[in-house]
Amino acid sequence: MKRPLAILLLAALGAPAGAQTVYKCSADGKVSYGAAPCASGKSVELNVAPAPQPSSADAATLARHKKTADRLEADRLRREAQEDREQARAAQAGAARRKKCAALALQHKWAVEDARAASDRQADKAKVKARRSAEKLALECPA
Repeated sequence: MKRPLAILLLAALGAPAGAQTVYKCSADGKVSYGAAPCASGKSVELNVAPAPQPSSADAATLARHKKTADRLEADRLRREAQEDREQARAAQAGAARRKKCAALALQHKWAVEDARAASDRQADKAKVKARRSAEKLALECPA
């Protein structure tokens, strides 16, 4: 689909173009330009030289620039897709970390409750368990 468009563009550029007449119109202090003389006001005929014909070198340069632009666009799209994937992974890792910290906090809360409710005989063991859960929570989930 790109090739027929390029051929059509080159054919249009290669068509001979003659000088065109442009009219400069001045009316009520305003200046305008057009293809026909003014209906009212002052008209000045301007001859505009035709645009130079594009050379094959110009077409080759244009094709090179287009190819470079397409490659840069593809690179940009790949980079953006990679960044999106990295952000999604980071968000997923953050969610997993928050979930793990919430579980550790809950385990610590239960260990403290068990230590309070423990009988004298089991109190020391429960207090050690609560202290260790607090240390694990502080280590893995610093505030």
